[in-house]
Amino acid sequence: MKYTTEVTIHLPREKVIELFDSSENLHHWQPGLKSFEHLSGEPGREGSQSSMIYDGRKGDLEMTETITKRNLPDEFHAVYKARGVYNEMFNYFREPEPGITLWKTVSVFRFHGMMALMAPFMKKAFTDNTLLSMERFKVFAETTQLQSTTTKQNQKQ
Repeated sequence: MKYTTEVTIHLPREKVIELFDSSENLHHWQPGLKSFEHLSGEPGREGSQSSMIYDGRKGDLEMTETITKRNLPDEFHAVYKARGVYNEMFNYFREPEPGITLWKTVSVFRFHGMMALMAPFMKKAFTDNTLLSMERFKVFAETTQLQSTTTKQNQKQ
């Protein structure tokens, strides 16, 4: 299964990347994330691996992230593996005009076992979930910037 999603964020690409590139920020836009643990390689760099545990419907969902390409601010690619699911995630960031960032993702899923039987019926759910995560990041990023601007204005007074 393959699909593309995109969202427009009303911030400069530099700020978007700063927020996106911090594992400390994941809990702000991935609400089911219970833990993020670095496993190997240089954190945040190509080849590094991390364990991510999410609160799932039927208990914890453990996923391994492997960064496959890090060419920021333009692109960031990773592979996510969980029981029965292999997901390649290609993230692209463009700034079509100053102060506006277009974040586009291409998601490629491969399924095994029971998930392989259910996947054809779940494409919309997967697409909607990816878009929801992107929208959560957008709200987090734009709200963080607004709070930062307000704090700076208050400090000047």
